[in-house]
Amino acid sequence: MAPPLSTSPIDGESLSASNSTPVEEKTTITVLGKGEELKTDVDHTGHESDEDPDAVIITGADAAVHLLPLRDDFDSALTFRSVVLASGLACFQAVMYQIYTFKPTFITIQGTFIVLISYFVGNAWARFLPRGDKFEARWRAQGGQGKAPWWVAVFRFLNPGPFGLKEHAICSITATSASNAAASVQVFAAQDLFYNLPLSATTVILSTISIGLFGYGLCGIMRPIAVWHPEAVYWSTLPVVKTLQGLHWQQVKNSKPLRYFWYAFSGMAVYEIIPAYIFPWLNSVSIPCLAAQKATGNKAAILTNLFGGATNNEGLGLFTLSFDWQYITSFQTSLPLKLQIHQATGFFACFIIMLGIYYGNGWDSKSLPFMSTRLLQANGTAYPVSTIFPGGVLDEAALEVYGVPKLTGTFAFSMFMANAAIGALVAHTILFWGRDIWRTYKSARAGKYDDRHHVHMAKHYKETPWWWYAFVLLFSFILGLVVVLKENVTLPAWAYVVSLIVGIIFAPFSTILYSKYGNGIATNNLSKMLAGLMIPGRPVGNMYFAAWSHNVISNAVTLSNDLKMGEYLKIPPRVMFLTQIYGTILGGFINYAVMISIVSGNRELLADSNGDSSWSGATMQSYNTNATSWALASYLYRAGKQYSIVPAGLAIGAAVVAVHKIIHKLVPRIGKFDVSEINMPQFIQYAGYIPYNQSQTCILFSWVIAGFYVQYYLRNFKPRVFKDYSYLITGAFDGASLTVVFILSFAVFGAGGPAHSFPTWWGNNVNGYYDWCPSSD
Repeated sequence: MAPPLSTSPIDGESLSASNSTPVEEKTTITVLGKGEELKTDVDHTGHESDEDPDAVIITGADAAVHLLPLRDDFDSALTFRSVVLASGLACFQAVMYQIYTFKPTFITIQGTFIVLISYFVGNAWARFLPRGDKFEARWRAQGGQGKAPWWVAVFRFLNPGPFGLKEHAICSITATSASNAAASVQVFAAQDLFYNLPLSATTVILSTISIGLFGYGLCGIMRPIAVWHPEAVYWSTLPVVKTLQGLHWQQVKNSKPLRYFWYAFSGMAVYEIIPAYIFPWLNSVSIPCLAAQKATGNKAAILTNLFGGATNNEGLGLFTLSFDWQYITSFQTSLPLKLQIHQATGFFACFIIMLGIYYGNGWDSKSLPFMSTRLLQANGTAYPVSTIFPGGVLDEAALEVYGVPKLTGTFAFSMFMANAAIGALVAHTILFWGRDIWRTYKSARAGKYDDRHHVHMAKHYKETPWWWYAFVLLFSFILGLVVVLKENVTLPAWAYVVSLIVGIIFAPFSTILYSKYGNGIATNNLSKMLAGLMIPGRPVGNMYFAAWSHNVISNAVTLSNDLKMGEYLKIPPRVMFLTQIYGTILGGFINYAVMISIVSGNRELLADSNGDSSWSGATMQSYNTNATSWALASYLYRAGKQYSIVPAGLAIGAAVVAVHKIIHKLVPRIGKFDVSEINMPQFIQYAGYIPYNQSQTCILFSWVIAGFYVQYYLRNFKPRVFKDYSYLITGAFDGASLTVVFILSFAVFGAGGPAHSFPTWWGNNVNGYYDWCPSSD
């Protein structure tokens, strides 16, 4: 059977003879994995069969050989059908991201959820609309020869044939690119709601597109080290990749893994209703809290600090388990074992240090709550942010009256660790990976690649020239400069340039770490701190500074992840370029339209953080409070101030890595353990993770257990199960849980009208903590 005919001129840039009929001849290629040669049989179309299906997957090279096939059917990616579906799904995901920013209940629309929606819609299109390939086959069966008539060409253009893998991937990647703008739009919503500053369509659209495209330009320049490197696996995207491949390369009737995918999807869809709506105690199962629920006073406060975790900032969640998959997710189970170990040890250190700071009264902690991310007065009450910043400008007289705000000791520690992780990130990348990065870059310049997936792409498809990305960088810089010079965003042009320089400097470090470990280091703390020190008293300018630094970095990481997905799924690079550019620009317009509609129609309601069952401004209020706190950075973090150690974390983190490097030089190995495998940026990040991220701590132990079960037990002792089922099943769990939560959000949680709460009972303790931890009131 001949490969599908391309209906896209861009897909036609394939350099292979893909229009020829495949032959049965096989050639043997040599692939490097785990330090030795591994022979893999590959036929003409790239279909492969591993000689070692029981291989244990440890490194990125292992994953490239044993987990991610080279198969390429040379099917079309950019078709009329994929463009229409991609546009529709991009609008859907961007709109939903914006809507849920202003909802009492927030869910994340991503990954497998979009994959499943596009799978059903794409197959419905292929099945129920007239199929061009069938019309052509019928015409030829009736004796037609030569070029098909125009009406057949029209049907082939509208519906070329079965819904293909690459078309499907284009839908998912475009939707992701469009939804990236949602985080940036928070800046404009906060400006519109809380400050008397003009907000125009030009400001929002040009800024959003500028932020997105600048991040994309950076990821294009970084491709040799952040995408084409064999260890740049992007582990957390593998569930989506394996789900896409399973849905298109397997059939339910003869594929046990695909049958189990649908079993898992169906089972989780039924089960998720229970913890998400009927029995929320299952999300925070705490035996210590049950045993101590009648405690009062100081004893109750201590017990809740230790074991509480059902709500944000309740407590450490020690020995609490979550049985709600929407919070566990395949993201956690997909992370490699080395990150699971760093995460678990980091959490343990965080527990110990937080308790030591609070009960040791560090930073006068005992006069304030145990955990809180809010600015507080000395007596522990909320700091009057709106009074200190009338109209978005610092009132020095009001500051004299109320004094400098306080931070909880645990939150100050967390911010210090966040900065230390950033300093450690830069130092670790240079000291431990610098030579390898430089070697990879020079090898790429010479046209030599270690990643077999990129070798395939370079052989069969035209690469996107680097100057295309350079032009994107220049274009996005000009767009942002127009906004800063022409619009009243309170960000000086020099600060705009500095913010982009911060993004340019840190984007490669963040992307490289994320690509190797599946999780990166947050840089928003650094961006806002620098803005607060450079342009004090300007919370709106602070938000714009962070958008053109941290959000640029975040977009670079996300779009690099998508570029790697394109390599795994063999999507032509120039198609990827157009797809991501299109999604990014489309997202700018969509997010502006939705944001303006919501804010204009619900301004008074959104200005009140309580809101109602349909709309809430809590997210914007929190975002605004965060910006105003950093606008006081010169009063909080300068040398001699109470929290001056927070910015010093940058240097301290880098120094820790330098010591680690010296130890590695002196003692490179301890037994079979390579000391360089210790990653201080990841450990430091997780050692300060809990207070800053405001997560429900009830999920931490479940993260660790689920991660170790998949990445240690299944990977090492059940390698076939790990390879064939783990990513597919966890992807099914993701899709099912998000589908159910999405439906419940509109049906009962108030996203589409009045909320319909489940009746109060023991398993739904709405009048207290869901985990039944005691209240100290």
